[in-house]
Amino acid sequence: MTDETVDQFAGALGDLHRVLRRAATQRAGRTALPDAQVEVLRLVQRRPGTGVREAAERLGTAPNTISTLVGELTAAGLLRRERDPADRRTARLELTDAARERMAAYGRHRRDLLDAALAELDGPDREALLAAAPALRRLADRMTGRT
Repeated sequence: MTDETVDQFAGALGDLHRVLRRAATQRAGRTALPDAQVEVLRLVQRRPGTGVREAAERLGTAPNTISTLVGELTAAGLLRRERDPADRRTARLELTDAARERMAAYGRHRRDLLDAALAELDGPDREALLAAAPALRRLADRMTGRT
């Protein structure tokens, strides 16, 4: 494995992410949320009831940054804070129905776009990419500390 190979891999992943995000957002007819807000929503989707401090730790950022993002997402109607009954000082984060619908629509558009693009590849390339999905998931989990 050479530096050039790793750079090509990283570049391809970044390009794919940007193209998919842009196209799926356009298909949904919405303005794209900033990546930082999307990260918070995805974390809360995976871990409902996450607190601000835990979100900051999991996303590797400062609690005040997460608090700002949570405030923006709450104002946009995509996130809600619920007081923890065991510790009234702590707020637990939950997705709103609007956030769930938005994320589901985005996911459908992203799947449709990927499905169409994969169908245009030859069989061996398509199979290689699909076979790599579990390893890519493990790589992403390892890099985000979710191992």
